[in-house]
Amino acid sequence: MTYCLGIKVKEGLLAIADTRITSGTDTTIKKKITIEQKDKFSLFIMTSGLRSVRDKALIYFNELLETNEYNKLYKAVNAFGEQVKRVANEDKAALEKAGFKFDLNTIIGGQLADDEEHKLFLLYPEGNWVELGQGAPYVVIGNSGHGKAILNRILDENSSLKLSLKTGFLSFDSTRVSSNNVDFPIDVALYRKDSFHIIEKRYEKKDLEYISTQWAEELKTALENISEDWMDDAFNKLD
Repeated sequence: MTYCLGIKVKEGLLAIADTRITSGTDTTIKKKITIEQKDKFSLFIMTSGLRSVRDKALIYFNELLETNEYNKLYKAVNAFGEQVKRVANEDKAALEKAGFKFDLNTIIGGQLADDEEHKLFLLYPEGNWVELGQGAPYVVIGNSGHGKAILNRILDENSSLKLSLKTGFLSFDSTRVSSNNVDFPIDVALYRKDSFHIIEKRYEKKDLEYISTQWAEELKTALENISEDWMDDAFNKLD
């Protein structure tokens, strides 16, 4: 399984991707985020689904980047979607015959030369997409259920990138402790609006274990401080 999170706030973009690949009883570490940068061109791609579909679509897309100039991010997203459909035409029947579902969900974020601001897109296996914006500051693909609560409670378009990273990590951590197929290391990409420069950082478990411990203790303290008056009527009936 996979955990990939994309966040868009006014200040910029954040991407977080785990690196665990599980195939049967085998577990390996592989990068799930791809970054493409050149003059006035910055984007990241994260995927959840069959690794073979991802790799083939990315190779086809990289070939397009060698010969085509994209000035807006949605055009690059369209191009990647076409490559996903191309792979589906080539491999879907064989994969499904072998018992594999053709599946590739993709998060693409960035800013190209003629984009007025940074953008964040969710691309579906069929090649169609939606753009994330006001009212929807984040998107998760892969193992998405466990970590959404804190994102929903904390994030909005005015959140800072630092708060976004803090919240995003705790969302990943909630997923990690609830699922054995999402784990460290995690790759983080940060983009500040109009900078055309993505910063990438990998965090190992040892780097952030103390944050996980602190968060668990903070949760316990917060729970202990929650008022209990509303319970009294029910518990008095136990006496």
